[in-house]
Amino acid sequence: MSKPKRIGVLTAGGDCPGLNAAIRGVGKTAIVEHGMEVIGFTAGYSGLINKEYVELDEHSLSGILTLGGTILGTSREKPFKMGEGDPNKPELIVQNYHDLGLDCVVCIGGNGTMKTAAKLSDLGINVIGIPKTIDNDVWGTDVTFGFDSALGIATEAIDRLHTTANSHQRAMVIEVMGHHAGWIALYAGMAAGGDIILVPEIDFSIGAVCKRIEKRFEDKKPYSIVVVAEGIKVPKKGMTAAQFVTENIQLFTGIETRETRLGYIQRGGSPSPMDRILATRYGAFAAELIAKGEYGNMVAMKGNKLEAVGLKEVGGKLRLIEPGNNMVRKARNMGISFGDE
Repeated sequence: MSKPKRIGVLTAGGDCPGLNAAIRGVGKTAIVEHGMEVIGFTAGYSGLINKEYVELDEHSLSGILTLGGTILGTSREKPFKMGEGDPNKPELIVQNYHDLGLDCVVCIGGNGTMKTAAKLSDLGINVIGIPKTIDNDVWGTDVTFGFDSALGIATEAIDRLHTTANSHQRAMVIEVMGHHAGWIALYAGMAAGGDIILVPEIDFSIGAVCKRIEKRFEDKKPYSIVVVAEGIKVPKKGMTAAQFVTENIQLFTGIETRETRLGYIQRGGSPSPMDRILATRYGAFAAELIAKGEYGNMVAMKGNKLEAVGLKEVGGKLRLIEPGNNMVRKARNMGISFGDE
């Protein structure tokens, strides 16, 4: 009989709902279905560099499906970003990988994590990537876990702002996460009846935003909801997206305007049922790829089908809202403005 495979799991980058579900999906499938040994590296790539880990068994993986955050901890350690006086971190990772007798490392994270995973694969380490991020911007997959949970939180917040905006006849600006990709703003704006949606991928004019709000008030629509991604282009340094939009609406229209920034609220708490399922499916599929020896891949969802996408194809790319996006087109057809007309 061949020796059972021994694998490591880590979570890197920002936390998001569903990480524990993914850890559980990998670990339980690996242990129960394939008889593998599993360890979990603490604090992302830092654990792999410093050889800090915990043994994971069925017992330690029980009861974590619904938990937010990550039982392994995370960090934004970038092993290939060397500073003066730093040890050779990639070399340490390779040494620790062999010292621990590992057959594969599962890296759960976003774009930066996948980029690092691809570089580790180039060094001869067997790697499988699992995409997570609330921004939904990992290239090569239709969806990342964490997005649905954040979308639910943002949508509920906008729902609540409708009543205050209507009562006081105000314009309400709500800022959601999304540095480069506006998926949360787009989907939450659609789901919660936003009147104007501003995303990083579509250039907007603050003048056009103000004109749209004035037109709504002229048409006896007593309030307006403006959903803003944090990464929109703001000409004034030091101002948040919400501050810039709010101050200019009030300045140029005279309409009372208030801002709300959701911030880290979107990243915390228990994952939604859909994220629990998606993360579990990703984790289980990752374990299956390891069992087959299909390394150097990221787990991806295309349509409703799980596929393996080469990590070299993924690293350094972003999944952005493309021109002519179907959701944007449908939003425009319903009268929603993106501040560009």
